[in-house]
Amino acid sequence: MNRRHLIAGGAAICATSALGNTALTKTPAGLFVPPEEDRHERTFMQWPVNRQVHPERAFLDILQQTIADIANTIVEFEPVTLLMAKEDQKRARSLISEAVEIWNTPTEDLWCRDSGPLFAKLPNGKRVVSHLQFNGWGAKQVHKRDGRVAVEIAERLGIPLLASGLKGEAGGVEHDGHGLLMAHESSWVNKNRNPGMSRGEIEKRLLAAYGAERMIWSPGVWGEDITDYHIDSLARFTGPGRVLINLPDKPDMKDPFHIAALDTHDKLVAAKLEVEVIPEPERRRVKSIDFVASYANYYVCNGGVVAAQFGDREGDKIALKALKKHYPGREVVTLNIDVLGEVGGGIHCATQQMPA
Repeated sequence: MNRRHLIAGGAAICATSALGNTALTKTPAGLFVPPEEDRHERTFMQWPVNRQVHPERAFLDILQQTIADIANTIVEFEPVTLLMAKEDQKRARSLISEAVEIWNTPTEDLWCRDSGPLFAKLPNGKRVVSHLQFNGWGAKQVHKRDGRVAVEIAERLGIPLLASGLKGEAGGVEHDGHGLLMAHESSWVNKNRNPGMSRGEIEKRLLAAYGAERMIWSPGVWGEDITDYHIDSLARFTGPGRVLINLPDKPDMKDPFHIAALDTHDKLVAAKLEVEVIPEPERRRVKSIDFVASYANYYVCNGGVVAAQFGDREGDKIALKALKKHYPGREVVTLNIDVLGEVGGGIHCATQQMPA
């Protein structure tokens, strides 16, 4: 299934948010989510296995190999923990580096940015999980296992879990780690995630969950893809008040994603942020209109940046140059992750950092 398509008829299996005795009821003073470029203790990733989500065995094999490739790349920079059920570990171990750790945490799909734990820190350096409850992007996909991943990791680590009161995904909000958030309304102000909640109430809860002070909204796109247009495939903070955004060179004003992307760009500029535009790849290997070709969906790890290349010689070169500029002193590694673009995501979507 492609995440750029709305999954029709998808009566999803919903997970119960069993927070256990570690759940906190009040946001501690001084809580904040560090920027991604801060030092990590490890990266979490998830192993895709569910045949309802990925029915073609040959395609799933390629998808698993790509997740292995990403994990094997990141582990050269920092520890990687790959989550999966016990019965899936034999195949995974044949593809991944011995340096990659496996935890017996059952999964369905690979999107650890969305179903994995959002780690925050307290002023004394202690960590909590600032919990955004994953509900399958609004009950569009099975998530009986994935809906519990964040809770199970918090329990295993013995880290308190702070419930935000929101259903949603970390891929749907970008933070600079210095008090500023940006998001598309479509991923949050949506009856499939937070029915009956106003944008103001959602904003208040997001600011508390991230320990931020200000938020920039743009409309986004409702109902045209499973994520309702996650911001992390369009624009990323690369530092305080600094943004890298991926835009089409020749926008199609009949394409709702192009219209929404241009609107987001204008709102970021109007907010007086430092915005750099890189073009979407045009001469890419995969030509499908539903293919997500996002240079912005990269991952920053200790000493490195892991990013996509799409076979567009000029576009790949521009994106590489921009990433080296925005992340000086880090090695930028680019991978062919086309299969992730075919299912509607990228490297950032497949990873979740645990701050040191």
